[in-house]
Amino acid sequence: MIKLIEETTTYLQNKGFDNPEIGIILGTGLGQLIDELDIITEASYNHIPYFPTATVEFHKGKLIFGKLAGKKVVVMQGRFHLYEGYSFQDVTYPVRIMEQLGVHTLLVSNASGAVNLNFKKGELMLIDDHINLQGSSPLAFKGVSQLGERFTDMSAPYDKDINLKLETIAKNNNIKLHKGVYASVVGPQLETRAEYRMLKIIGADAVGMSTVPEIIVANHLKLKAAAVSVLTDECDPDNLEPVNIEDIIAMAYKAEPEMITLFKELIKTL
Repeated sequence: MIKLIEETTTYLQNKGFDNPEIGIILGTGLGQLIDELDIITEASYNHIPYFPTATVEFHKGKLIFGKLAGKKVVVMQGRFHLYEGYSFQDVTYPVRIMEQLGVHTLLVSNASGAVNLNFKKGELMLIDDHINLQGSSPLAFKGVSQLGERFTDMSAPYDKDINLKLETIAKNNNIKLHKGVYASVVGPQLETRAEYRMLKIIGADAVGMSTVPEIIVANHLKLKAAAVSVLTDECDPDNLEPVNIEDIIAMAYKAEPEMITLFKELIKTL
C-alpha cells in the first residue's frame, strides 16, 4: 500500500495540491461548503490513481484543494461507503492520502438518524464518541504496522480541544449543537424498529453508515479529528414511518448552513 500511496500523493502534488493543513469530508447532502471555498485546483476521483469512485447518485466525486477562512484545505466532495461494495481500506484510502499531503486535522460531516428522541431532525450533533457496528476495522490488514501503530488507542478518538471550540462557536452563533455517541452500521438498508431499540440500549444517540472508519484511520495516523452529524430523521421505533431518501437529503441541505458556520469559524482557530 505504501507504493500506491506514494504514487497517488505525487499525482496530486503535481496537480497543485500544495501542503494542505486541514482535510474535510463532506457527507450525504452536504456539498454547500464548496461554495465557501476559494478553489485552487481539483481532481476527479476517477482520474486519481488508485482512488475509488463514488457510486451514490447524490455524492459528487471530486477532491478539491483551496482556501477556507485563510487556511489551505483539501475537501472530499463525496465519500465512499462499505455498502457500495468497497473495502475498509478503499473507504479510508483518501484519509491516508490527505495525511501524506500534509493535513494535520480531519473534519468530518455526515447525515444521520436521531436515535436519542430528545434530538430533532434539522439539528446538529457533535460526535463525542462512537460505536463501530460495521463488522471489521480499516486497520485489520497485513502490513498495517508499516503505516502506524497497529493497536491504535481509541480512548479519545475525537479531539477534546476541537470539540470544546465547536461547542463555544455554536453557543456564540446561537446554533443548537447536541453532543452524543454515533453508531456506524453497514447499510444500505435503514434500521428496523428492533434495531433502533437495540441502538438506544447500547448507548447510541445517532446512527449512520460512515465516518467511523475514517476516524479510526485518522487516529492511526495521529491526526486531530472531529465530526458533526446533521440529524436528518427521527428514529422512534414506536412511531416509525417509511423513510423517504429525498426528504433526508432535503433536510441535510436545509441544516447544512449551520454546520458550515461551525467549520468555518473553527478553521480560523486551527
